Amino acid sequence: MSGYIGMRATIARRAAILSLCLGAFLISACDDAKMAGTRPPATMAKASLDRNSETYEKIIDNPFQQAAIAPFSTFSSDVDTASYSNVRRFLMTERKLPPKDAVRIEEMMNYFTYSYAPPADEHPIAIHPELTACPWNAKHKLLRIGVQTKFVSSGEMPPRNFVFLLDVSGSMNSENRLPLLKKSLGMLVEQLNGQDRVSIVVYAGSAGLVLPATTGDKNESILRAINQLEAGGTTNGGQGIQLAYKLAVENFIPGGVNRVIIGTDGDFNVGITSPDELVKLIESKRKEGVYLSVLGFGMGNLKDRTFEKLAHHGNGHYAYIDNLDEAQKLFVDQGAALVTVAKDVKFQVEFNPAHVGAYRLIGYENRVMRNQNFADDQKDAGDLGSGHTVTVLYELIPPGEPIPDADPDAAAAESAKPSGNLQPTDWARIQVRYKDPEQETSRLLSVPVRGSDLALMPSADTQFAAAVAGFGMLLRDSRYKGNATFSSVLELARNGQNATRNEYRDEFLKLVQTASERKNAK
Repeated sequence: MSGYIGMRATIARRAAILSLCLGAFLISACDDAKMAGTRPPATMAKASLDRNSETYEKIIDNPFQQAAIAPFSTFSSDVDTASYSNVRRFLMTERKLPPKDAVRIEEMMNYFTYSYAPPADEHPIAIHPELTACPWNAKHKLLRIGVQTKFVSSGEMPPRNFVFLLDVSGSMNSENRLPLLKKSLGMLVEQLNGQDRVSIVVYAGSAGLVLPATTGDKNESILRAINQLEAGGTTNGGQGIQLAYKLAVENFIPGGVNRVIIGTDGDFNVGITSPDELVKLIESKRKEGVYLSVLGFGMGNLKDRTFEKLAHHGNGHYAYIDNLDEAQKLFVDQGAALVTVAKDVKFQVEFNPAHVGAYRLIGYENRVMRNQNFADDQKDAGDLGSGHTVTVLYELIPPGEPIPDADPDAAAAESAKPSGNLQPTDWARIQVRYKDPEQETSRLLSVPVRGSDLALMPSADTQFAAAVAGFGMLLRDSRYKGNATFSSVLELARNGQNATRNEYRDEFLKLVQTASERKNAK
């Protein structure tokens, strides 16, 4: 701890000479060719909140695409959950509706687990489509794609090499920041064992090593190091992220889980002044097998889009922790999800214009990919961990029905000929590409969606997923919300309780009721 104590003694004399330009990062960090799809360029929208500097990327709802012109829809997987817990914070803690651009519908749907069957073959993922009526437009259909990854049991858990990179600047002093971060990491530490390793690096006025690599069975030593952390000083990370990655590489476990975990409230400088250099470092370490996850804390300063992009470039997960229950969910209930079972997971759905006049992908706006990148193994995509579920919804318009707000320019840009793989009775074909964690060549899974699969009564899981999507569209005041109301969302969600009733789904009902009250009070 001597390095850390010495660091704190100099904080007051240290000026913030290195400033990470968050705005620059947002416009230069992403590979435009990978995620651009047919979407208009993304811009930053600052949340119109009093006395804060929270920022969110402007989200433009995916439009309907004509299947005869643009039969393919391609996007990356996404298992981030931060948007849902952030929306909960706005509704329950700040007692206000969230900014529209804080609502990412895919993250809200994927916050919940679903009762999809796990894979029964050699593949680490299983695909479960369901075709049914659309609850917010009686003339339309809804295609739900459910993905379930394999479960890694505690006995099969590979060794873990975690480096905690923690913000201890003065802004982290409030109860819902560093104190909550310390308690959250304590939950994770309690899950470790002797084959695991933990290192701790902090940054504020300068960077310091708090704990060298320590085996997980020495959790008292690890917890002591965490509990002695105090917040104070300006945010200037010096060599923070380089030191964190250096430790991760030095203690690298072949075949294990090697991950840097950042915990911060928003205004952070992890030691690199150039956004391009930061991305280059994160991507280079990702290719070496060291991934990056980001934990966001606090309110009023959340750099939401920055966190999401950092985690995406690092093949990691972005979560927002607003209370200890969320930490319990992330590190205890679903802690095995930190073990990657499939990387670079991409979806491509081909629609049959004989049965589908137009389609709209609900959510995943910043995960859309160019169609040609689906088979390109050089293009990065999201990773899936043990026990992860992914839920995707498409709204389908039958041939002959009017297509609202069709995007002819986007359709022309991504126009393509049918693959020839569709059978006359196929409404669509779902293809998923993934790589085994230690491999760089993708494997392909393919599942048809047939008219005979049309369910007159949607499953409870599909009803719940549709309720969450409808809730997201209402919060966003989406032009595509149809006749959805908070009351209809509540009815759908209650019907969906039968599948996997738990405290998270119960809580969702409270959020919908609270949002309805906030909306009516405006």
